[in-house]
Amino acid sequence: MTALFIVAGQEVRAGIRNRWVIMTTAILAALALSLVLLGSTPAGTIGASPLTVVVVSLASLTIFLVPLIALLLSFDSIVGEDERGTLLLLLAYPVSRGQIVLGKFVGQITILALATVVGYGVAGAVLYFGSAGDAGGWPAFAVLIGTSILLGAVFIALGVLVSIVVRERATAAGLAVGLWLLLVLVYDLALVGLLVADQGKTVTEPMVNGLLLFNPTDVYRLINLTGHDAVAQIAGLAAMQTDLSLPALYAALLAWIALPLAAGILIFNKRRA
Repeated sequence: MTALFIVAGQEVRAGIRNRWVIMTTAILAALALSLVLLGSTPAGTIGASPLTVVVVSLASLTIFLVPLIALLLSFDSIVGEDERGTLLLLLAYPVSRGQIVLGKFVGQITILALATVVGYGVAGAVLYFGSAGDAGGWPAFAVLIGTSILLGAVFIALGVLVSIVVRERATAAGLAVGLWLLLVLVYDLALVGLLVADQGKTVTEPMVNGLLLFNPTDVYRLINLTGHDAVAQIAGLAAMQTDLSLPALYAALLAWIALPLAAGILIFNKRRA
């Protein structure tokens, strides 16, 4: 366990040296603040709380931005060490391959979690001290931050898996971009196309629910846009109605984290350094 945290600490220090922490925090804070400043316009039009509007807007932004940041953090976790020639040195220390994988993951999710909490927290502070938030909306805002970190953990786990499977950093980068396009853009477009073409003849509601669980961004969207009544009302058509319970949705996100990490450790243990 100590070795795991040593690897994680090295990853965090590398992120600080490469200014990943500062850059990621600045990006999230700037975009969140822009949504806060623009949020009063739709709120005034529809009579909604600015905080609720910001939660809906931030959830949509997070789906595109956080997975991309997570993949950029993690796609070269192992393959990068291999190309730099430091992987063999790392394996020479009394640390297991599983601890290396988990240490990389813990360090990277620490960087992303810090950036998310500070970046979105700045936006929340502006709302709070500007008296634009309502007490009922803060739980939804807290859930947004927590699930954004979970969504980032999913894509960090996927990025680490990609980094283990391939042998070249350029290939890992290409696969990471492909994963982002597939899970953030292509999957939902294909699902909508399937539903339109089927017109309710073959694809049943339970099948749709199952298909939604196969995409972590859809799981994230369902938690944040249907889990709270005020947010769901503002989200409108963006909040897909489903019979899936919140515990099932959270379990799906956790599975999306655990399975790629387990697969990565298994493959890394079997491959030659």
